[in-house]
Amino acid sequence: MSAKAIREATGKGLLNRHLSAAGSPLSSCQFASVDEQTNWNTLLADNPWLASQPLVVKPDQLIKRRGKLGLIKVNVNYQGVQAWVGERIGKDVQVGRATGKLRNFIIEPFVPHKPDEEAYVCIYSHRSADTILFHHQGGVDIGDVDSKALRLDVPVREEENGIGITSGEIENTLLTHISSSKRKLVAKFIESLYAVYVDLHFTYLEINPLVITEPISGDQQSIFILDLAAKIDATADFICHSKWGAVDYPPPFGRDAFPEEAYIADLDAKSGASLKLTILNKSGRIWTMVAGGGASVIYSDTICDLGGASELANYGEYSGAPSEQQTYEYAKTILSLMTQERHPEGKVLIIGGGIANFTNVAATFKGIVTALQEYQPKLVEHNISVFVRRAGPNYQEGLRIMRETGQNLGIPLFVFGPETHMTAIVGMALGKRAIPRNPEVEFSTANFLLPGGQSRESPSTSRKGSVTAGSSRGSIGSSSGFASTVCTAGTASASGSGGKGTMFNSKTKAIVWGMQTRAVQSMLDFDFVCRRSEPSVVAMVYPFTGDHKQKFYWGHKEILIPVYKKMSDAMTKNKEADVMVNFASLRSAYESTVEAMSYPQIHTIAIIAEGIPENMTRRLILMARKKGVSIIGPATVGGIKPGCFKIGNTGGMMDNILHSKLYRPGSVAYVSRSGGMSNELNNIVSKATNGVLEGVAIGGDRYPGTNFMDHIMRYQDDPEVKMIVLLGEVGGVEEYDVCEALKDGRLTKPLVAWCIGTCADMFTSEVQFGHAGSCANSDRETACSKNKALAAAGAHVPSSFDSLGEAIGDVYNRLVESGNIVPEPEVPPPTVPMDYSWARELGLIRKPASFMTSICDERGQELLYGGIAISEILKKDIGIGGVVSLLWFQRCLPPYVCKFFEMCLMVTADHGPAVSGAHNTIVCARAGKDLVSSLVSGLLTIGDRFGGALDGAARQFSEAYDTGLSPMEFVNVMRKKGQLIMGIGHRVKSLNNPDMRVKIIKEFVVEHFPARPLFNYALEVERITTSKKPNLILNVDGVIAVSFVDLLRNSGCFTREEAQEYIEMGSINSLFVLGRSIGFIGHYMDQKRLKQGLYRHPWDDISYVMPEQYN
Repeated sequence: MSAKAIREATGKGLLNRHLSAAGSPLSSCQFASVDEQTNWNTLLADNPWLASQPLVVKPDQLIKRRGKLGLIKVNVNYQGVQAWVGERIGKDVQVGRATGKLRNFIIEPFVPHKPDEEAYVCIYSHRSADTILFHHQGGVDIGDVDSKALRLDVPVREEENGIGITSGEIENTLLTHISSSKRKLVAKFIESLYAVYVDLHFTYLEINPLVITEPISGDQQSIFILDLAAKIDATADFICHSKWGAVDYPPPFGRDAFPEEAYIADLDAKSGASLKLTILNKSGRIWTMVAGGGASVIYSDTICDLGGASELANYGEYSGAPSEQQTYEYAKTILSLMTQERHPEGKVLIIGGGIANFTNVAATFKGIVTALQEYQPKLVEHNISVFVRRAGPNYQEGLRIMRETGQNLGIPLFVFGPETHMTAIVGMALGKRAIPRNPEVEFSTANFLLPGGQSRESPSTSRKGSVTAGSSRGSIGSSSGFASTVCTAGTASASGSGGKGTMFNSKTKAIVWGMQTRAVQSMLDFDFVCRRSEPSVVAMVYPFTGDHKQKFYWGHKEILIPVYKKMSDAMTKNKEADVMVNFASLRSAYESTVEAMSYPQIHTIAIIAEGIPENMTRRLILMARKKGVSIIGPATVGGIKPGCFKIGNTGGMMDNILHSKLYRPGSVAYVSRSGGMSNELNNIVSKATNGVLEGVAIGGDRYPGTNFMDHIMRYQDDPEVKMIVLLGEVGGVEEYDVCEALKDGRLTKPLVAWCIGTCADMFTSEVQFGHAGSCANSDRETACSKNKALAAAGAHVPSSFDSLGEAIGDVYNRLVESGNIVPEPEVPPPTVPMDYSWARELGLIRKPASFMTSICDERGQELLYGGIAISEILKKDIGIGGVVSLLWFQRCLPPYVCKFFEMCLMVTADHGPAVSGAHNTIVCARAGKDLVSSLVSGLLTIGDRFGGALDGAARQFSEAYDTGLSPMEFVNVMRKKGQLIMGIGHRVKSLNNPDMRVKIIKEFVVEHFPARPLFNYALEVERITTSKKPNLILNVDGVIAVSFVDLLRNSGCFTREEAQEYIEMGSINSLFVLGRSIGFIGHYMDQKRLKQGLYRHPWDDISYVMPEQYN
């Protein structure tokens, strides 16, 4: 959602901070906020003015007409305020149809004034301008302000600097009815107010009353804001966050704010996907989990149409390809709410959605399944039934997972795909429709791999195209809406010639902004299946890499598409491109679109991003109109011209494109706001008619770049279009322009129309639906009002979305009967190979893995070490020793073992700069090498002579012990072989100068190890060797090695075979390598910190021994 209402206190705080900087003559708005946690003594201490003057107190919860409702107390002292609030806080109040508790109040100074000193000012934004309303009278009895107030429209400007009006214009246009002594002051105030309105991205700002007293000498100002209501564009947070500060967006009155809603809002803010949740009735029995902004509204409509409004518990949606983890969190939140209260009839969960364009259905369903499994006992306890309908990429796997889950949950779970009408499961869930036990399943994704994969659904006469009958085009849409004369048909749009109303044809070329390889491949596959002679994508623009070429598939072949760092290069080298598909983020979409419009060759731009600030979008619309550029979006999936061209991910995967016959043109053109619903329309139209000729999703934002009429009139002018489908929605008034076109005869072709959002009339409080523009600000903007108006104007309006397909089919069949459309043979499309990644995900192929791993898994909801989630590892605080046990040994080892590992790492971390490994690291660091190179140079010195004696010591001592040699025999055998005993001896330390590291480890092993036979054996060997020479002690390598072997053999965690395998693979030396890496990194950082230069070994420390010279 973009425009969000804010509290009065928030709005006045913003004006306090910014109006003075804009030069406004406003008296600062003093106020104090009160809620249920407020301490009245603290409030008074923080705001001493509360005790020194008369006050006004009122609720601050988005309640309109508080004065008429008796919800304002004026001219009262602090104690009176406290008493008045105390009587009302936490109590239920009826406001219109909504009942809610008063929880938030605002206290302000009482401003004495005369009734004729009150005025009214309001600023609101619409598509082409900002409107400023001013009336010289204000207050609770102002009445119909729209008819009374003077109006000044400030057109949207391309320039970002300035505000486009002057105080003189304001004075001459708006202030003719106030005294001349006040005009300049008020004009300056309104000018400053509008400047702040624009700068802070307000979308609505109403002040009633604005008190304008006679100018008073001195410092006191003469303008006061008494009551204020405001909305700001929440999508502009990335621009205005420093100016706004922390903003609280309260729920509409009558609906409490739930922590679960805040949690989902936080998930949404951190995600590139869209996650929305509004709790309507926590005790309700009907819960929804719907994919897609448009689909979520339609499901709510259907529930209300079938009498479920009073039991509808929530509204929400997830869309934009959320991850498995995100859908798990979303589903878990819904299920936690569902299972808090029991319902005598049990509860139903409707997991619905249209046909996705690019969301991986299986991935999202895996997250939902995890949540269902987690809540299985509570689902049974609360008698919950689940109904599922979904389609789109990888939906077969998703539905299979759901069906298997249903068999194990022990609850009724019914699963349906695209063979079932989208909202049919609502009737099933509410007991209004029978549940088919064996629903007909349509072809699977894999079928498009085979040349005959579509043949069973494609009878030779199933395609009903249009053919020419005479040279004149009949009048379609007279009193009956149909004509007896056959219209011009042909296949101009397919062949590339196009008609007057066409936006795309088979020669259309596009440049794609963004590294969206999957979307580009989808466009190329569509080109291929439409039998285009060459790809529609000629170049990509991606500023974050250098110029290069990206590999794609054209049918079975591989092709290269150039990627440019600069848009100018892409444009100048591809003059034939006239479409820009812009995948830039909401932060950069504006700049990239403006740049694209600077090239005259570009005629159409599709802006995919959602959440572009409305002021930016309105400027784009203005620029596009001046340059003759059509903008589709923002917040859209794009559009499609079957047989010719498609934008990005429109139409979904290839199986849906084939199933909906999008590879060749039909006779029906549609326009929709919802991108997700455009794919559902493709499905509905293909079943009811001969298919789609063109479809556009204009986008869900309040101000789409092109509106319904822009496209409907194109369709009216296109002879290929025989009928039009409009899917409107609640919010905005664009549908009334369509009504006018029907009435005045500009639109003569049959129009089937339906506006979604009819459920909004049944809610007691305002609900913001999934799209930014889906919110009615007046009765005229409701879906019911629009549907009535469209029907009255002559459109074919069904009784509900459920019957939309039937209405389309009826109109189409009458066109066929009248001869406007006659059958044409169906031509099977060429086969397109499936991408390897999808084929593997669908289980159609198998391939031996190149790698195997058994210690770590990063694919699921969270990282796993040895099968244990990272969150559990951190909660248990097992330390680095525990992590070593999981990643090295695939099991949780006892605490004393983990402690031993950590102790070994600490004592081996460093042994000074003189040892060879540290020396090498230092020399390398001083030579200017990077961290990794310096570290590796030190690690490469580890071997039998330095540091690497652990494995050797382990082998020697364990072999001697296992073969039954006594310590003395072992020493003698090694002496006879002329071999050193690994782990024995030190250059500096001795019996008289013991190594404290060895002492500490010995003490720990004696205290904690359950058995230590090899350790004791090594101590006996040490006693023998030190009797000959005091420095032949058991060194740190030796004590760690023999202790490690005892640990492997006697801890009870390993078999004898496993222990021996770990010894032989060199695992014991791993502790030294890991520990000493810490020290080497320390030496590297030390040398860099000390700014040491290149090292050169001194001559006097080198003995130069030259060969003897012979004469």
